[in-house]
Amino acid sequence: MPDMSAPRQRPQTMAEKILSRRGEQAVYAGDLAVVEVDQVMVVDSIAQSFIERMERDLNARPKYPERVSIVIDHVAPASTVSVAQAQKEAREYAAKTGVQLFDVGRGICHQVLMEEGLAKPGWIVLGSDSHSTTYGAVAAFGSGMGATDIALAAASGKTWLRVPDSVKVNLSGELRPGVSAKDVALEMIRVLGADGATYQSVEIHAGDRFTRGERMTLANLCVEAGAKAGLVVPGGEILTAYGYDVPAWVYPDEGATYVQEITIDLSTLNPRMSAPSEVDNVHDVSELRDSLRGLKVDQVFIGTCTNGRLEDLHEAAAVLRGRRVAPGTRLLVIPASSQVMEQALLDGTLLTLQQAGAVLGTPGCGPCMGRHQGVLAPGEVCVSTSNRNFIGRMGDKDARIYLASPAVAAATAVKGEIALPDDVREAVGA
Repeated sequence: MPDMSAPRQRPQTMAEKILSRRGEQAVYAGDLAVVEVDQVMVVDSIAQSFIERMERDLNARPKYPERVSIVIDHVAPASTVSVAQAQKEAREYAAKTGVQLFDVGRGICHQVLMEEGLAKPGWIVLGSDSHSTTYGAVAAFGSGMGATDIALAAASGKTWLRVPDSVKVNLSGELRPGVSAKDVALEMIRVLGADGATYQSVEIHAGDRFTRGERMTLANLCVEAGAKAGLVVPGGEILTAYGYDVPAWVYPDEGATYVQEITIDLSTLNPRMSAPSEVDNVHDVSELRDSLRGLKVDQVFIGTCTNGRLEDLHEAAAVLRGRRVAPGTRLLVIPASSQVMEQALLDGTLLTLQQAGAVLGTPGCGPCMGRHQGVLAPGEVCVSTSNRNFIGRMGDKDARIYLASPAVAAATAVKGEIALPDDVREAVGA
């Protein structure tokens, strides 16, 4: 490991610092870096390919089994015989090699790794899922890679990559009531554009604002601007609530070089919604509500690695308490993990949601990628708290997906059309 106490040639961004620390020398944007990998995460949908690369192509076992995790979350429980067979092979491989296995019901890979302490400040976490940028919530360099790169990292304990340029996102002001981290993330993507940070590290300067879960939402959605990584500068409860050891070297240096810098004034934000069929097609919810008044919403989905945490369920329950889902609208709620589900059971949140008419699902990804548990039919409209609204993402290519916060999703479920929480409260005088 390099001597990071030695003076650097020039100031570094967070990405440059982490890749320098986990490599053999100080590196900067554009350099090639060979780095130690602290955790490799494999999801069920790619497990077969990963195992094939390891055993047939590399003839290798994981160098550090304790640094490899297999999570069965994308289609959990299994929906077909072929899916069941793939998951069986993943279980057998984990038992044979000693890698960690998180089976059906434990939850979504990113949520689970965070809960298990398998992503920490300054670490490099590679996942076979594009939203592995989520680990940047705790200042880990999280990035998604394909089966071959993931297998090479598991077999060797290392990976190589070009050090990304960095985009600096400054958050100023304070959020108004009813505006959430999801709205901030959607606004960030609107400003950057769907490819505005391609193969770059989005470095978010949030001060002490936001919980760990909210930071996960911010980091998660960075990939929707094309980012290689999304890193939130540590602050707030990241420093106080979870026992993280945040080394001083993780923080970006003053004077570091960024290819782009944007500022978002949180005090000016209204609730935001991404309209079909690109994530950066972002509008004020009130504008879409008014322009699409009368548009029937067939399904509302609250969950995923973007917004399936306890605080998200609390946000939805606060809107749904004492109310019912509109006739003709389905509300699916799937907690991000078994831990989230247990906490929501204990504090009564799930009862509130079920009494409102929600259908509760097994912790996992659910219908997010259109494989099971809520696939959309032709022409159906869905408002989802997930991260993608591409054509065919949740089922038929002619279905339409709108992305929003849990509160907006819950209000939409009550009204049966796009709505804000205040619309629901005004309707009953509450």
